[in-house]
Amino acid sequence: MEYNESVFLHPTSDVQTRDIGANTKIWQFSVILKKAKIGKNCNVNAHCFIENDVSLGNNVTIKCGVYIWDGITIEDDVFIGSNVTFINDKYPRSKVYPAEFAKTTIKEGASIGANSTILCGITIGKNAMVGAGSVVTKDVPEGELWYGYGNAAKKRGIAPKRNVSMKMRHRLGESSVANSRFP
Repeated sequence: MEYNESVFLHPTSDVQTRDIGANTKIWQFSVILKKAKIGKNCNVNAHCFIENDVSLGNNVTIKCGVYIWDGITIEDDVFIGSNVTFINDKYPRSKVYPAEFAKTTIKEGASIGANSTILCGITIGKNAMVGAGSVVTKDVPEGELWYGYGNAAKKRGIAPKRNVSMKMRHRLGESSVANSRFP
């Protein structure tokens, strides 16, 4: 297959879709199925799998070891940390498939920390942040920070504005999040 010359496909990747935006990089041992849609300027790290009914927006980062199943939409400017687990079937059985997989949406600017588990049929809101290791069982509203200590995640504060460090927010006194205790 031929792609825009600015698309980088590592020689060990298995990329079946032609729907990949300019300046996107797909790294080693990643598999992307034929009907997946990948935006511009994305970075799909090593050992990732992206199924058919998946859409990635522009400027998305998918770190190593993430599997994105049918029914998942990831909007622009989203960060998905290493080994985040997405689920698209609440009641899985071997060789028994639902008529339609539950839809999960990760809204623009959201970030999901490493090793989080995202149950199906939920929305992670615009600019929301999910802390590493969280289990997300319900919608995360826009701009909120959720994390858990081995249990279901819950609201712990307000997500920092994009491109502003936590130290700077603390100095400016903009948010109680700067004073929160992180795991």
